[in-house]
Amino acid sequence: MPTKEDPIELTILMPCLNEAETLETCIRKGLACLDRMGVSGEVLIADNGSTDGSQELATRAGARVVPISERGYGAALIGGIKAARGKYIIMGDADDSYDFSRLELFLEKLREGYDLVMGNRFLGGIAPGAMPPLHYYLGNPVLSAIGRIFFRSPIRDFHCGLRGFRKEAIEGLQLQTSGMEFASEMVVKATLAGIKATEVATTLAKDGRSRPPHLRSWRDGWRHLRFLLIFSPRWLFLYPGLSMMVVGILLVLRLFVGPIPIGKMVLDVHTMLYAAAMVLLGFQAVLFAVFSKTFAINQGLFPPHPRLGKLTNWFHLERGLILSLLLFFSGLGCAFYATFSWKNAGFGALEPTITMRWVIMSVLLMTVGIQLGFSSFFMSVLGLAQRKTDR
Repeated sequence: MPTKEDPIELTILMPCLNEAETLETCIRKGLACLDRMGVSGEVLIADNGSTDGSQELATRAGARVVPISERGYGAALIGGIKAARGKYIIMGDADDSYDFSRLELFLEKLREGYDLVMGNRFLGGIAPGAMPPLHYYLGNPVLSAIGRIFFRSPIRDFHCGLRGFRKEAIEGLQLQTSGMEFASEMVVKATLAGIKATEVATTLAKDGRSRPPHLRSWRDGWRHLRFLLIFSPRWLFLYPGLSMMVVGILLVLRLFVGPIPIGKMVLDVHTMLYAAAMVLLGFQAVLFAVFSKTFAINQGLFPPHPRLGKLTNWFHLERGLILSLLLFFSGLGCAFYATFSWKNAGFGALEPTITMRWVIMSVLLMTVGIQLGFSSFFMSVLGLAQRKTDR
């Protein structure tokens, strides 16, 4: 095993929590692969608090063990990446489901200049019983498809546990999640940062453990989906918000003119009221998209977004306040019209299907105007935080 002073090209990293049944086999395969490739390397075990003697087994087998106190798959790997001495890292589970004796393709791609090399189990082959049907037909394909759509990622197997990367590039992503969603975080942040990534075919065998896996399908599947949604304000807030706004505005404007007959059914002021609520909810969602994206950029979670930067520079506080006042006073004008109509009727009963159109429009315009005014001030606060960060 190389000493601390020796230059190391490759670290084979395995997270470990009570993997005594399979750990030695994985380490032997990894060390044999290093010897066969003629690579200066190490096998590093990121131990997450094993109580079955995995640490001693790993040391005897020729691996270096680093204890990681924070529990979780992601926490173990983050600690292991930090402790790794290699320029490149290939990580994989220590349950003997991945073949550590066949890592040539990963190292070849890393040497070509790729920063992230993902294994693709669907290309390489999945042994019978190696992946539960729920994961094979639903979990992996759906979550990977969502990731590809949300982030335009080229990766087709988001959750393959066997992956290689350049240590410096991945450390620059500042990965933070401690659970199984770490697998998605790495791919998503790598895509957002624009680092060079590719896939190679790899195989998945049935693991060699007699105990159940640490993975919990529904819990960890939700954690992956939650991460994908939180990291995509466009799909979580912007697109649903814009859709609600467009549909709501079209309905409000059409119903403001008069009822809409559809066969024996007639859409009238009650529908207009719901449409106005749809506009307000949609507008709020769009604001959430802008706020969350701006905040994430300020915190370094997302890279700067040129179009958002141009929009916020153009739509500054004063412009926002002017538009806010225009909307508010337009709504106030609708309220005055409805009040004068009431006055002309001697402050008596009015035809609700006529008056309510003006009242709904008044409330909608004034509410959107007030929301926009407050949002303009809030965006200015976020802008101050951005300028402070840039100093």
